[in-house]
Amino acid sequence: MINRIKKIFSEYYNTQKKAAADTEELLWAHIYHDSIRGKSWLQNLSLNVGRWAGNYTFFYVLNRILNDYKPNSVLEFGLGESSKFISVYIDNELKETSHDIIEQSQDWANAFKKRFTLSKKSSVLICPLIEKEIKGYKVNGYADIESKVNKLYDLYVVDGPFGSPHFSRYDIVDLVAQFPKEHEFVILMDDYQREGERETAKVIVNLLREKGIAHYTKKYAGNKSLLLIVSEKYKYLKSL
Repeated sequence: MINRIKKIFSEYYNTQKKAAADTEELLWAHIYHDSIRGKSWLQNLSLNVGRWAGNYTFFYVLNRILNDYKPNSVLEFGLGESSKFISVYIDNELKETSHDIIEQSQDWANAFKKRFTLSKKSSVLICPLIEKEIKGYKVNGYADIESKVNKLYDLYVVDGPFGSPHFSRYDIVDLVAQFPKEHEFVILMDDYQREGERETAKVIVNLLREKGIAHYTKKYAGNKSLLLIVSEKYKYLKSL
C-alpha cells in the first residue's frame, strides 16, 4: 500500500513538473517572437522548433547572442535548425562572420542541403561518429575533429553529436583545453537537463578554473534547458 501511494505521488509530481516546464516554454515562445520583430528574414524563416531541435528558450538565447554581440566566428556541433538560423543571420546582419558546422553524417548533410541553402560563409565539416572512452564511459564523439578545428571561435554551439548517458558531447572539452587565458568566448550547451551534458559542463567549468580564465554560467530553461558558459566580455548574457 505504501509503495502504491509513493508511486501515485511520484507520478503526480512528474506530471506537475512537466506541466510547469511546458508553461515556461510557452512564455519563452512569446518572448522569442517579440525578440525577432522587425527582422522579416527571421520571421519568414521556416524553422522547426523543439523535439530534436532547439526549443524556444534556445532560439531566444541564440538570437540575443547574435544580435547583441555579433560574434565574428561560430563553431556549431550538429547540422540542423540552428544552422539555418545562424546562416540567415550571417546573410542579413553578420556578413563578415564565419560559421563552421561539425556534422557526423554526410547523408544528412546532403539531405539538408536539398531543402535549405546555407550562407556561403557557412561550411559543413564531416566528422563521422565514433565511440570514445571518457573517464571509463563509452561516449559518442566526432572522428578527426582535431584536424577540422584548428582555430579559436567567439561562439560555440554544442548540440551534437548524439547524446551519451555520461560526459555527453565531450569534444568541446578538448577545445576548451586549448583556450589561452585572454580568449573571449560563449559556449552554449543545449540539452542541459540531461545528466551527460551536465557532467561535461562541470568538467569545462573546472578546466576554466584551473586555467585561471574568468567565466560565468547561466542556465535557461523551458521544456528543455541550456547552459551558457561565458568569459568576461559576455557576462551580461546572464541577464537575458
